[in-house]
Amino acid sequence: MDSSDSECLFCKIVAGEVPAVIVREGKRTLAFRDINPQAPTHVLVIPRDHYPDAVTAAREESGIVDEMVAEAHEAAVADGITESGYRLVFNTGAGVGQTVFHVHAHLLGGRGMEWPPG
Repeated sequence: MDSSDSECLFCKIVAGEVPAVIVREGKRTLAFRDINPQAPTHVLVIPRDHYPDAVTAAREESGIVDEMVAEAHEAAVADGITESGYRLVFNTGAGVGQTVFHVHAHLLGGRGMEWPPG
């Protein structure tokens, strides 16, 4: 696994080459506001290292997916949405809407969510 991909938008955000509204910075993670929010709270949580999708990240057995979920929870706390609840979404593959192939969790909250999604 390469630690970064020079063509990856999220790797460029990690490197400071592309601006983002950062809400949390961990040693191995970064959380920032989505530029096209689908809810009042819509934060993306990414690892600083490049993994193309959630399965690849989980198979590394480094605990990075655990850290991403914990950071998403802390971002939810900061936005005051833990009591009402929030949704975490990992899209894996173009067919389900993954457009940036750097694993990321969508933290969504601040409004009611329908089920099933999509």
